[in-house]
Amino acid sequence: MVLLVDLPDVFIVFHMRNFISSMLGTMAALIIFIIAGSVLLLGLLIVINAVGENPVPFESDSYLVLDLSTNFADAPAEIDFGTLTGGGVETVQLSSAIRAIQEAAKDWRIKGLLLTGSLLPEGLGSGYGALRELREALLEFKASKKPIHAYLNNASTRDYYLASVADDIALDPYGVIVMPGLATEPVFFAKAFKRFGIGVQVTRVGKYKGAIEPYIRDDLSQENRTQLQILLDDIWHGILSDIAESRDLKVASLQDIVNREGLIRAEAAKQAGLVDRVIYRDVILDELKKETGVKGSTDPFKQIALLDYAAIVPRRGNFGSGKIAVLYAEGDIVDGEGEWTQVGGDRFSRELRSLRQDDSVKAIVLRVNSPGGSASASEVIQREMRLAAKEKPVVVSMGSYAASGGYWISTYADRIFAEPTTITGSIGVYGVMFDVQELASNWGISFDRVKTGRFADALSISRPKTDAEIEVMQRSVDWIYDEFVGKVSESRKLDLTFVQEIAQGRVWSGVEAKKLGLVDDFGSLETAIDYAVGQAGLRENYRISEFPRRKNLGEALAEFLERLKSRGSRSSIYQNIVRRMESELNTLNSFNDPQGLYARLPLTIHLQ
Repeated sequence: MVLLVDLPDVFIVFHMRNFISSMLGTMAALIIFIIAGSVLLLGLLIVINAVGENPVPFESDSYLVLDLSTNFADAPAEIDFGTLTGGGVETVQLSSAIRAIQEAAKDWRIKGLLLTGSLLPEGLGSGYGALRELREALLEFKASKKPIHAYLNNASTRDYYLASVADDIALDPYGVIVMPGLATEPVFFAKAFKRFGIGVQVTRVGKYKGAIEPYIRDDLSQENRTQLQILLDDIWHGILSDIAESRDLKVASLQDIVNREGLIRAEAAKQAGLVDRVIYRDVILDELKKETGVKGSTDPFKQIALLDYAAIVPRRGNFGSGKIAVLYAEGDIVDGEGEWTQVGGDRFSRELRSLRQDDSVKAIVLRVNSPGGSASASEVIQREMRLAAKEKPVVVSMGSYAASGGYWISTYADRIFAEPTTITGSIGVYGVMFDVQELASNWGISFDRVKTGRFADALSISRPKTDAEIEVMQRSVDWIYDEFVGKVSESRKLDLTFVQEIAQGRVWSGVEAKKLGLVDDFGSLETAIDYAVGQAGLRENYRISEFPRRKNLGEALAEFLERLKSRGSRSSIYQNIVRRMESELNTLNSFNDPQGLYARLPLTIHLQ
């Protein structure tokens, strides 16, 4: 028998075997490398974490350095591994920063404070409500007669708003103060949805409820434009008033240079009284070396970073048997558990229930920094707030945002504190329904159905809703809106007709909200805690517990490895566009109310 073999086939089989063996070997080596690398990374991070827990020593006559190149958020910050790889923005808990500044004012080792850098806001962080609280802490520090120096390079309005409290403001000769005024610029998707065949139908109550406009219009309605203009004017006036008071200027003079310059360069800023000096960075560094007793040395001036100092400052309310529970409702309100950056209705209501039933918890403070979201989730949280208020003091502190669903969960508190620049109100409801019938048809995809009732497939995205189905949705929206208005009337002890007039989805500043009776007083989170302590009769004998708690290293590492990806330079135009679009589209991701009904701000009001 003769065996006939095609020689090329032999070579192919031979090489295929070698290739497969090589590939399997490479894959095995890669897996071992990844496992070993992960173990080493975990070990390194544990060491870093352990080192971070040790207090940083510093000498007397040191300066506290507040580097603004961060994001100030309400809730306890996550362990952010992105900052270790240069791909993330460091987030600092606002209350921790404020506490550090307040303690530094009394610490004999701290000679003064240097403010530098430029804020990097992310999500709902570093809003004007939060920055006003931080600014008040800086004014307290200044009242201790310790000097505050500010060195600016390319300062935004937010940066200058904080820096304006300083005794001495220096600007780089090639620096600029970017303070052209406030603007908000919603993104509209209606044409894109139409182009790609995505249908949108809406139901709503409230002529100012503009949250659905980006999905059905190409521009702002006149009502939405009017309310946004009034809101921005209120916030802008508050910013200018605070700056004018600190710099001994007139509001009209500030507005004049803003209108004249927009991008205010060094000499113009000095002539207008916005800064005291135009100098290079090395000049102020040499001056600080002299002030801290190391003149002529090659060592830097004596200093300690705010984060390092915050780590050694004792927490407020760190002793006593009675507890004040502080809950941070920061982010979109969503149905279910929610992510770390969201307010999950089930998660928050469960925690509120636990705190209500815990006899050691003497009062609850809810810190709200949310534009709202799911109506169902908002009601779940509000129900637990009402039950808790029957058994112990419940106080709300509003941050930069506490609107729509954010106001819904706040309204039954014993007392509501806000900042003048808080964005609140927006008492309105809408429903939004998407369908992909045309999109699917363009790709040759069709749907068919069998059902047992007229409305069995009413929530399907395979087709537009019928008039009868829209009517059903509108009835639900009307009912929830009436409930929302009724709850505000009852909880705030306001006439129902009056609430109906000021509702309509209208967004208000904290200043106007106080005039209308939607909030009780101006004050920070600390003000709210002080009030809760007084109502609970605890005086100084209490402890503060926070929710959500900060994740431990293992939890944070597991989450980090899942979402690890290259994000590129934060300063590139491309990345800025991508982040903005991600931010807007992520709002769609939070639309998970079972009934498709929402009490939310117009797509987050980004103040530029």
